[in-house]
Amino acid sequence: MKAIALVKTGPAATAFEVREIPKPQPQKDEVLIKVAAFGLNFADVMARKGMYKEAPPLPAILGYDVAGSVEAIGENVSTIKIGDRVMAMTRFGGYAEYAVTNANAVAVVPGNIDNPSATALTTQYCTAYYASAEMVNLHEGDKVLIHSGAGGVGTALIQYAKYKQCEIFSTAGSDTKLNYLSSLGVNHPINYVTHNFETEIKNLTASKGVDVIFDAVGGKSVKKGFRSLATGGRMVCYGAAEMNNKNIFGKLKFALDFGFYHPIMLIGPAKTIIGINMLRIADNKPAVIQRCLEAVIQLTLKGVFIPTIAKVFKPEDIAIAHDYLEKRKSIGKVVMEWS
Repeated sequence: MKAIALVKTGPAATAFEVREIPKPQPQKDEVLIKVAAFGLNFADVMARKGMYKEAPPLPAILGYDVAGSVEAIGENVSTIKIGDRVMAMTRFGGYAEYAVTNANAVAVVPGNIDNPSATALTTQYCTAYYASAEMVNLHEGDKVLIHSGAGGVGTALIQYAKYKQCEIFSTAGSDTKLNYLSSLGVNHPINYVTHNFETEIKNLTASKGVDVIFDAVGGKSVKKGFRSLATGGRMVCYGAAEMNNKNIFGKLKFALDFGFYHPIMLIGPAKTIIGINMLRIADNKPAVIQRCLEAVIQLTLKGVFIPTIAKVFKPEDIAIAHDYLEKRKSIGKVVMEWS
């Protein structure tokens, strides 16, 4: 089968090769999927740059989410059958014509959801649901700040916060993306390039702050976000998009930019910081992933979740697609589709 291998770290133009590799076989509790489409995630960019410690050794097949049809099942699999059209979360291996994964990370896709949308629902929307419905229970009237609102997870978080009737603040870096945020129902779009979001939150809330922050940026954004939380506020951190320097000094500076938090700093103002790593959740709590997949599908059928597809690329354009995502040109999910 064909697979797109990450053969060396660095620029996208020289990092990948299309290779012929053996088709994987499902083991106990696993499902083999013939991949129709797979998604790109910012963690892929970090892995390609050598800055994602979870990534497998090179040469590696990246990829966390796929959509396609079930070709084979392993022992003990009863919830999925051969021929089912599915979406699935993969622990790498998604950049290929076939991918194998645990059956708990697979869900049957309703007929009205296309393959590109299914890839977005798998990782981005499961992350958003886990963050906003399981880690933080949003309530009507909550003031919610969503960073990187024009991205896949950001879009999903906005849609869920709107469903819960929250007052939504969201950041993006261009007028086009700010207009997109407005179209999703964001009450207060904020341009993080031209405005300090901390100052904007202070002004827009009469210095009271927001109830919930979803942060995929990391670094100084977390420190400023902590100061922007209201009493009883919760901040959910699920990414580190600002970590763009892989040398030890750059990494150290980025880590220091987060700030240091002692429990007394949380107890006093009644603030909470929550960290999310969906790979670790998938590894250690597969039933959680299954629950999130099922909830995401139901919310999609209800019209709450409506994935935005930024662009669909062919596998031979993997370098172009990576650059497109890395340079923050995308609005929504970036998808690769096999012919």
